[in-house]
Amino acid sequence: MRIAFISDIHGNATALEAVLADIKEKQIDQIVVLGDIAYRGPEPKHSIKLVQDLDATVIKGNADEWIVRGVQQGEVPDQALELMNQEREWAVSQLDQAEIDYLSNLPSDLSFIKEGVTIHGFHATPSSLFDVVLPSASDAEITDKLTKDTEADIYLYGHIHQAYIRPVDGKTIVNLGSVGLPFDGVTKASYAAIEINKNTVSASIERVDYDIEKTIQAYKDNNYPNIDMMEQILRTGKNG
Repeated sequence: MRIAFISDIHGNATALEAVLADIKEKQIDQIVVLGDIAYRGPEPKHSIKLVQDLDATVIKGNADEWIVRGVQQGEVPDQALELMNQEREWAVSQLDQAEIDYLSNLPSDLSFIKEGVTIHGFHATPSSLFDVVLPSASDAEITDKLTKDTEADIYLYGHIHQAYIRPVDGKTIVNLGSVGLPFDGVTKASYAAIEINKNTVSASIERVDYDIEKTIQAYKDNNYPNIDMMEQILRTGKNG
């Protein structure tokens, strides 16, 4: 059994298509989506459609919540609030109400068992769509924020756009990175794969090349309100 976990697509449909093609080529059995589907990318509508067409379990991320109700003060730096709401308004203008309702009604976390292995997935933390747990977090912080409330063998999350795999107290912690907007300096789409085979379990981070120039051109063609910053992130794989 192989399961692909993807998240933080951020409206980058070109990157998502490349990831889905990679998943198909590797004959992965199941797909799980851990949120942030549409906001901050040039193709929010197409990205939602691609996710809806999957036979996948999907949960909500903070950016999905932002599409629904806007970015609120205290959730981002004050100097970024106005611009990020402009981006949100642009994204909403590309969607119909049914798509916004779809994002609104997504659950916030998931747990399931496959072949005796318990998996817990969420976007940022089990209790928040917004909290940040970085790869440099201490074992105590990871335990407190990610694992203490639900017993599982593997915990997976997105949100920080920095992929890593780390054992903590006998548990495996996996951050998926980002399909559409990586921040870890690798300019490729990222997702995680979990393989369960009888008595063995393995986790890997998969990196997929995609056509960055096509995505940048889509920002320009669609008159996105923050093109320069988004182009810089895509070209460097870093946020600032």
